[in-house]
Amino acid sequence: MKILVINAGSSSLKFQLIDMENEQVIAKGICEEIGGKSGFKFKVPGREDYKAAVAMPTHAEALKLVLDTLVDENMGVIKSVSEIGAVGHRVVHGGEKFASSVLVTDEVKAIIAECADLAPLHNPANLNGIVVCEELMGVPQVAVFDTSFHQTMPEAAYMYALPYEYYEKYKIRRYGFHGTSHRYVSERAIAHLGKPADECNIVTCHLGNGASFAAVKGGKCYDTSMGVTPLEGIMMGTRSGNIDPAIIPYLMRKGELTTADDIDKMMNKKSGMLGISGKTSDNQEIGHLAAAGDKRAILCEDMYSHQIAKNVGSYIVAMGGADAIVFTGGIGENAGGYRAKLIEKLAFLGVKIDEEKNKIRGEEVEISTPDSPIKVYVIPTNEELVIARDTLAIVNGL
Repeated sequence: MKILVINAGSSSLKFQLIDMENEQVIAKGICEEIGGKSGFKFKVPGREDYKAAVAMPTHAEALKLVLDTLVDENMGVIKSVSEIGAVGHRVVHGGEKFASSVLVTDEVKAIIAECADLAPLHNPANLNGIVVCEELMGVPQVAVFDTSFHQTMPEAAYMYALPYEYYEKYKIRRYGFHGTSHRYVSERAIAHLGKPADECNIVTCHLGNGASFAAVKGGKCYDTSMGVTPLEGIMMGTRSGNIDPAIIPYLMRKGELTTADDIDKMMNKKSGMLGISGKTSDNQEIGHLAAAGDKRAILCEDMYSHQIAKNVGSYIVAMGGADAIVFTGGIGENAGGYRAKLIEKLAFLGVKIDEEKNKIRGEEVEISTPDSPIKVYVIPTNEELVIARDTLAIVNGL
């Protein structure tokens, strides 16, 4: 079966067509700036990438362009849209309702809409992608939630020490994100360890423009760093991560912030590496600036390394030890410097890495030495494959 994986954003639509017989990507791409100066990128393995400026006023036009391109006489990779057996959709927030992926029904769509309050930038766009696919394709649709992997957390890990009524009224609790990524790389790490899943304790580090950690105990999420929203946790590209909450009313009294939108924009769009460096949110650029002696870029790297160590260390303690640490995401897979700095701080536990292997970028590899008591892996994430696998399993079960 061929499965189309869709990740619909507010003004974008990412896609991959995967042949599940061999789990190979047949084609992938993105429709950018839908409703504006739209751009279309289409990639097929072994071919030159195709890029074009194409008018896409809505997601419906964007998806139609994707389908037309997939069957195009010159650029296409399939003869008919009927070769696509199902569509798997990334949905950011499933609240407490979904602990696993589900077949899309009217009830499921209603719950996704209800969760929009918890993910206002993502869930409406994800739902729009589902509706558009339903209109254009008569095949099963499956929703795969960023939050579902984390639904195994114990109450002590997901509750906040706020008045309990806020949980009862508004379901304010820790949900966590990057769930498909944490799930994929922890499963790969378990395979490398060669032990039963219920005997494995793993800390997974998804480090990119957004960053989160998960304590995976016995193959299940035990704790994670992001919260009600993807703002909580360590500093990110433009997100502040954890701060003293009292800073917000303090800045409001000073007149720096006046509305909820001001607060949201400051913490989500103006903070993190951008806020500290004053120049960029891009980690590679931060690295170049730091190498040139830029003090605030150096501070960015030091803060990031410090916060990585705090999170990994706390999860090792919370689980009573760890068998493996996994790095993934754009930074985790490619920035050996951050990996090395973490291992330096774990030297008291006997953790060691091979310096040559740590230079490898974007490949699945064990970088720890044979005598290291905690294994260290770099595992490129594959969230689209997780979505496709779940979609196939659900469709086969119909």
